[in-house]
Amino acid sequence: MERITMAHGAGGTIMNDLIKKHVLKYLGGSSAEVPLEALDDSAVIDNIVLKSDSHAVKPLFFLGGDIGRLAVAGTVNDIAMMGAEPVALTSGFVLEEGLPIEDLERILESMEKTCREAEVYIVTGDTKVVEKSGFGGCIINTSGIGKRNEALENNIAEVKKHRAFDSRWILDSNLRKGDKIIISGTVGDHGVTILSAQEGYNFGSQIKSDVAPLNKVVMELLKVGGIVSMKDPTRGGLSNSLNEWSQKSKVGILIREAKVPIRGDVKAACEMLGLDPMEIGNEGKVLIGVVPQKAEDILSILRGTKEGRDAQIIGEATDNFSEVVLETVVGGKRIMAPPIGDPVPRIC
Repeated sequence: MERITMAHGAGGTIMNDLIKKHVLKYLGGSSAEVPLEALDDSAVIDNIVLKSDSHAVKPLFFLGGDIGRLAVAGTVNDIAMMGAEPVALTSGFVLEEGLPIEDLERILESMEKTCREAEVYIVTGDTKVVEKSGFGGCIINTSGIGKRNEALENNIAEVKKHRAFDSRWILDSNLRKGDKIIISGTVGDHGVTILSAQEGYNFGSQIKSDVAPLNKVVMELLKVGGIVSMKDPTRGGLSNSLNEWSQKSKVGILIREAKVPIRGDVKAACEMLGLDPMEIGNEGKVLIGVVPQKAEDILSILRGTKEGRDAQIIGEATDNFSEVVLETVVGGKRIMAPPIGDPVPRIC
């Protein structure tokens, strides 16, 4: 009998197969403008963007963040990736018997601070307590809603100045030949931080999670316009997100390894552990597909923010091949296959 494994929640091909073969077999089928079957970061119905996220990160607290900040930022970001303005959140807590009240207060305080940072607030929720079972003390579900806004309308109008575009939202399937690919900063920071906390590794540096709400940055970028696709490269990292774009948009993507920003200590940690930083999750980065005429403008705005100061144009969409291809630092090319899953368990 086939059973669920940790790989089924790791954000790669195994998780995608689970969703497509089993979840979508029973769920979905709505007339939503962007339905469950699209497997985008959020759904759209009647001009309202909807998203639901569950967070089971282990440990609850880590350098640069905690489960509370992760829960708020993760849902806010998924709504923003569609080009929508997040307006409200819900939060459901499953608390494990024995969780210190002091820890719960720390989590709640962190959620409050992150809500204020994003200017998106929790308006309703639920709390349950279960017997002590070893799941780590706390699991949080956050759901959110977002709406269309002037920045999104401006962005779409700007795209239409440069090429045909019939989408009303920023979707994984919007990428076309020639579109430039931008990453807002260094990759792998969050995953390596979580792995360090789980295993007690000390890499001799201050690697910390990048977890942050990105909705305000995204709204500023949409005012510049020209963006066709956005994604926060969480589980499965940059590699998984690029492969989702390529498959849904039916276009090849060329990525230049030398242009992908990676912290030196993160790269060293990955080399030591035999991991690929391109496959490790992030929680405060945005991957952007943009028409080539607006790429430098978007890059300039990004680099003027604390969240995007290390932003780079890392490649472009192409019809020279149908996969994601990495041009290595030595000049060769190899297929960047979709990962089986993020190598770090319980990353978010």
